[in-house]
Amino acid sequence: MAETIRVLSTIAMRTVLDAAAPAFARVHGVGVERVINSSIALMRRIAEGETADVALFTAAAIDELIAQGKMLARTDLVRSGVGVAVRKGAPKPDIGTAEKFKQALLSAKSVAHSKTGASGIYFIGLIERLGIAEAVRAKAKVIDGVVAELAARGEAELAIQQVSELMQSPGVDIVGPLPDELQQITIFSAGVFTGAAQGEAAKAFVAFLASPAQAALIHANGMEPV
Repeated sequence: MAETIRVLSTIAMRTVLDAAAPAFARVHGVGVERVINSSIALMRRIAEGETADVALFTAAAIDELIAQGKMLARTDLVRSGVGVAVRKGAPKPDIGTAEKFKQALLSAKSVAHSKTGASGIYFIGLIERLGIAEAVRAKAKVIDGVVAELAARGEAELAIQQVSELMQSPGVDIVGPLPDELQQITIFSAGVFTGAAQGEAAKAFVAFLASPAQAALIHANGMEPV
């Protein structure tokens, strides 16, 4: 098998990938080069000609690549929900119902969310549905990356993102997931690129990620195995 495979991964899967890659290397003797960004940002790079052996993206993005003939098949890995975080030690607002979540957003001095990530795109539509888009936009902090870092530095009172992404910042406390009636579950999936330079190793890595042995790792990082 190949000595190294190249993996393009969404930020939500970073911690799972970082833990699984060395374990895969120990078992198979294959290193894993990791390129991390939002699915949308990486899709743009692929459109410009970038390629790799494996992609860990949203299911929708993998399907798009399959339709373009750039990917062989889709293997679903995890279910991921959107949550809320605050700076470590800060009071946690009540977000247990849709109305309480809405009031928490209106009461916060600032709200951080991602620009191109799945959670950020969903949140933009959600505040429109809740009728508070103008009020939230006026105090929003919008970046690409782990938005919880803004909360950790005190630059945002609330951070909204995939729970697995919020957990990547040690300077925050997780308030909890969005209330059930507002929650958006995203499926993150894996795919092997058509004509991957290290095709057999890539397929082995996808199978490794999808195996039941990874369930505890997935749960520990705020997601559920599919």
